[in-house]
Amino acid sequence: MSQRLDYFAITPDLFQPMLEQEKLFKDSTLEHSLVELVKLRASQINGCAFCIHMHSHDLRAHGESEDRMQLLNAWRESSLYTKRERAALAWCEALTRVEKTGAPDTDYEEMTRLFSPREQVVLTLLISAINAWNRIAIGFRTSHPAAEEANAA
Repeated sequence: MSQRLDYFAITPDLFQPMLEQEKLFKDSTLEHSLVELVKLRASQINGCAFCIHMHSHDLRAHGESEDRMQLLNAWRESSLYTKRERAALAWCEALTRVEKTGAPDTDYEEMTRLFSPREQVVLTLLISAINAWNRIAIGFRTSHPAAEEANAA
């Protein structure tokens, strides 16, 4: 698969607000692991190889366990995730699949129980942003770096 267009090289100015927003997410009160698990989960749902690669590598670099990354697809059946992570992942799935879920009250209520009002907004914007990044990467066929994996094989 080859990239359709180097969108960032062509329009870096259009991506600047998104990059600045990413800094705000990083500096928020949301835990780094929670932020990256949400990004990884949305990317799994959307099938974005570039983003799955990026966020799994970032999680690993920050000491995340292989089990938590590998079981993320089945987080509801695993005891490895905190209550806050579970609420964030449920909200992530609800918003990523909003056409099917309609953002259920139960998911919203659990999220509001465990996150401050500001964190609720940050989390919702984070989910919106990763879905946008996924659509950009998939739409323009952005490939994940493969040299490291190819050399290991």
